[in-house]
Amino acid sequence: MNEAHSPAPHAAVVYHPLKVPVRRLRAVVAEHEAANGWARTRWHETAGDDSGRAAAESALAHRPAVVLVAGGDGTVRAVAEVMQATGIPIALIPLGTGNLLARDIGAPLNDLAACVRAAFSGVDRAVDVGMAELDDEGGSRRTTAFMVMAGIGLDAEMAESTSANAKKRLGWFAYVAPIARSVIANRLFHLDYRIDGGRTRSTRAHTVIVGNCGTLTGNMLLIPAAIIDDGLLDVVMMRPAGRFGWARIGTRLTLQGLARRSPLGRRLLQQTPDLHSLAYLRGRRFEARFDAPHLVELDGDGFGHVTRVRITVRPGALVVRTPAHRGAPSAGAAPGGRARAPRE
Repeated sequence: MNEAHSPAPHAAVVYHPLKVPVRRLRAVVAEHEAANGWARTRWHETAGDDSGRAAAESALAHRPAVVLVAGGDGTVRAVAEVMQATGIPIALIPLGTGNLLARDIGAPLNDLAACVRAAFSGVDRAVDVGMAELDDEGGSRRTTAFMVMAGIGLDAEMAESTSANAKKRLGWFAYVAPIARSVIANRLFHLDYRIDGGRTRSTRAHTVIVGNCGTLTGNMLLIPAAIIDDGLLDVVMMRPAGRFGWARIGTRLTLQGLARRSPLGRRLLQQTPDLHSLAYLRGRRFEARFDAPHLVELDGDGFGHVTRVRITVRPGALVVRTPAHRGAPSAGAAPGGRARAPRE
């Protein structure tokens, strides 16, 4: 009795047409599909109005063995929202401005061939997915996924005011002007918040960021303790008292970036005193209400003004295929690991 042969697996590619060298990518993918005996790859172009969700749904309908995501963090976010909980891995081909998820998991940067090779022969890693429930000023509510960070304040203003053309021409330097304007204005807002259903607290902040990863655009380490597969969210509140406060924040972020390069640096940083202007929290659920509507961003994409957010984490909900020779990046202990309410 002859056993039925399983059909050959196939890959799918979800790609941003304005960011991807399509002809070159098709050639590299064809080379690897032939070498591995896979069926022909299916290609799905993103639409301008949904960042890639429809393309990801089309890819999922054909049950691919892996989905290659070619684009920036916004495209990755949209595809991850569809692919989470399916068990089908995604592989990253980072072609955006920040490529923050790719940096966090150790995906190759500026190496198209290495990215495609990892998609066909890499190792799978289950990572967390953040879920943001957003209420706008009209009372409407929507829930969407994110992979890197959710930001209210400076982070959201950067996403809102920086054009795609500027990011394409200048890279992360395009964010310098909105950062400078926001620092000079230094407008703080009031919020009531709580972690994991605990006691509601009140504070004033310039920026609130809920991180699944810890690195900002420009490779600046914001949340040293953030690990993408620890089942936790890391929250940082920037509360500078004038320009001197911003100077202290800038110095601390610079030190954190330098310290992560060695175990000794991480140990020394852990012993430094907390900054009142840079407060860290940690938990599985973060809720906040604002007196006035504020802009929110998810993975670099603006999501308008909100009056309330409820952010949770889905541990290990997304499978990401990474290069076989690279281990998961380690996170050093640092002030972000001290999960406690900021001093008022």
